[in-house]
Amino acid sequence: MPAQTSDQKWAARAAAGDESAFRELYRAHVRPVYWIAHGILGSAPDAEDVTQETFVAAWRKLRGFELQGESILPWLATICRFQAANRLRQRRRDQANTADAADETIPSTVSVEEQVITAALAERIASEVGTLNSLDREIFRLCAAEGYAYQAAAEELGISHAVVRNRLSRVRTRLRGAVKEASEA
Repeated sequence: MPAQTSDQKWAARAAAGDESAFRELYRAHVRPVYWIAHGILGSAPDAEDVTQETFVAAWRKLRGFELQGESILPWLATICRFQAANRLRQRRRDQANTADAADETIPSTVSVEEQVITAALAERIASEVGTLNSLDREIFRLCAAEGYAYQAAAEELGISHAVVRNRLSRVRTRLRGAVKEASEA
């Protein structure tokens, strides 16, 4: 039997009510979920709200949840898209009830095609990250997902700044290649 991914372990524990496992899922995926929300809404404050709403909804839906793939990100991305669509509808209603002219920068719908591509891309990235060795995965998580500076990540991992910088550069190049392959497929 193949080894479980971190997401599979955390999702199973979180589905059983383990809050610390859910916090690990949150830490691992909060940034990608935020950027999905931001891409739909175009507003940092709304994206932050929708990100939080996404994780609240995920926590409520986790009881009995069984992760089918290796990453929980596609499931979180789907919840995020629904939350963002609700936020767009709320904005439209709010604007319709005010005397101000409608803000034409607010999209009236969420492009399903774009969101399917976003979910597929998120799955491809998550899959590629899953193939990295443990040090590269940890560097990627700290720097790309949690926003650590190179030096802070180096101190956390007990390695040099140069090792973090070089390995992260290779990981990013590898991920760009995977994304390019996925977009050409």
